Amino acid sequence: MNFPQFAFNNVRRNSRAYFAFFLSSAFMVMIFFSYSVFIYHPSITNIELGANSASGMQIASYIVFIFAFFFVLYSISAFLKMRNLEFGILMILGARPGQINKLILIENMLIGLLSIVTGVSFGMLLSKLFLLLSTTIMGMEPLPFYWPMKALMITSISFISLFLVISIFTLLFIRKHQVLELLKGNVKPKKEPRVSLLFSLFGLLLLTVGALAIRKQLSPSSLLVAAVTGIAGTYFFYSQLSVLGIRLLKLRRKRLWRGTNLLWISEMSYKIKDNARMLFLVTVVTSLACMASGILLSINQANSDLYKKSPFAVSYTIYDPKDEAPDLEPIHTKLKNAKVEYTENKVDLISASIQGIDKEKILGIDLISRSQFNQLGLQMDVSEVGPLSEKEAVLLLNPHMDSQNYAANRAIHLKVQKDEELMLKELRTPKVHPVDPMATSLLIVDDNLYHKISNSTEKYTRPYVKYLYKIPAWDGPTPNDSSAEAVVTRDLIQWNKAANKANHQYSSILGSRADSYLSTKQGAAMLSFIGIFIALIFSLSSASFLFFKLHTELNTDKQMYNALSKIGLSTKEMSASATKQISVLFYIPIIIATIQTLVVIRPILKQINITNVTVPVLTTSAVFLVVQTIYFLIARSRYIHSLKKIMV
Repeated sequence: MNFPQFAFNNVRRNSRAYFAFFLSSAFMVMIFFSYSVFIYHPSITNIELGANSASGMQIASYIVFIFAFFFVLYSISAFLKMRNLEFGILMILGARPGQINKLILIENMLIGLLSIVTGVSFGMLLSKLFLLLSTTIMGMEPLPFYWPMKALMITSISFISLFLVISIFTLLFIRKHQVLELLKGNVKPKKEPRVSLLFSLFGLLLLTVGALAIRKQLSPSSLLVAAVTGIAGTYFFYSQLSVLGIRLLKLRRKRLWRGTNLLWISEMSYKIKDNARMLFLVTVVTSLACMASGILLSINQANSDLYKKSPFAVSYTIYDPKDEAPDLEPIHTKLKNAKVEYTENKVDLISASIQGIDKEKILGIDLISRSQFNQLGLQMDVSEVGPLSEKEAVLLLNPHMDSQNYAANRAIHLKVQKDEELMLKELRTPKVHPVDPMATSLLIVDDNLYHKISNSTEKYTRPYVKYLYKIPAWDGPTPNDSSAEAVVTRDLIQWNKAANKANHQYSSILGSRADSYLSTKQGAAMLSFIGIFIALIFSLSSASFLFFKLHTELNTDKQMYNALSKIGLSTKEMSASATKQISVLFYIPIIIATIQTLVVIRPILKQINITNVTVPVLTTSAVFLVVQTIYFLIARSRYIHSLKKIMV
């Protein structure tokens, strides 16, 4: 038997231990290859949103590759630690350090090459399905199948280099140990887990600072502080706070001595301390996946609500209006051909400015006369505004655009030739801006003041006209790409773009709630599609981390349970104790990740007026919980099955 055969037999004999690592690595290769097939498709630049989608997938492929690097590094290190005894025996039999290094290098590259071949093979088989699925979800034209030679070369070179670099890097692990230390393997007696009250309080302080930083006015600095303190606090939670909590739990003697509590609670202090880094990594990875998924689900829900609450299907805005009537015939013709009834509302507005609350910023705002606002009130489903004097106004905030802390019965300054001080008689904050969800806030003023400002030449003001179309037939469920509303308004938007281009000026804008809804939905769908596969990788890899640790500690646990079975521990009690320990390792990262996600994304989404956060986050966490439960059942089954063999 030559040296490569010896390495191959080692991998074959340890196939059960290597299987989870091999499966996760192959899955990463498959996803990376699938993204590359899409990115380097020859027709990707010829379709709408193709370039943006390819850029998004390219970023996702970088994330997959970076994560694969750390995953493979951790996994190989875990396997090398588990094989300390084997390396010690080989050295006693005369194996030189160079031969041990060669053996490790061949084994790692063998697993790596098998992962690459398997991942690329399945990626090739599923590439047509991946292209079809990706274009369908993102609302793009279908991409034909092609032979992805560039994607194949880039994937192969990238992952061969990754496994080679990590294999060389991990050789340093063996050189640090003497033969006697290697012979002890993983059966060295464990010391009592040490915990520092000072570090525990420091970890609690870090988590508190992170939670408070994210609740302040969001800025790059506050987000950085929240991220650094939150991540560091999570590590101290596992390495210090959790161990301290178990020690406090052990002080309750009455509960501790009930059933097998003494056994599994005592063991958990060791397992959590030993697995602090792994649990920390799994929690961070799961938190990132939950946050990304929760944000996307929240945006989708908010986008749907925004469409349903927008009263006008089409808006046509004309800037610098002239005396002659604009050409609205193309709009009328399109709506008549669609056989829908509509109400056309002409609204005169003035783009103006007011002084901000901090008296340093000049903020844009739209002026509308009280009479015109009340005429639209019924269609906008808002109450009328009562009589106003020339020194009074009602402010209708756009919650999506304005974050100023205005208050009723306070003065604001309207920037005109001679600044007008107006008293806010009333402040309204609707869930959706009734005129246009993306418009600035509305300042409703007295008709006389409005006409006075519109007839003057002010450098701070600019009159414009908005035509709003109420179409009851389209006030129903959210549209799709083939719905009448989407088709008609898409044609109108193209007509408006062509007209502006022909006139060499962009003096008008035609907006559509259906177009805004579908554009946001399409962008979110692209991110969701990319995120789904990254989340799957994170989830599968997290389960692999946990499986590795269980497998590494299996021999030690076998000796402990074998000794306990000789003094009366039953198989049922062993199973109950082991199940509780495994469930804590598998489920505590999900619980902590859910709490962190709720704490983090709630203030972030509040900045864009999205308050429905709890349901999307819990939905995302429930999906991760279901997937993690599947992994838990598989790992528990194999773990308990191995322990039952040594029970007396």
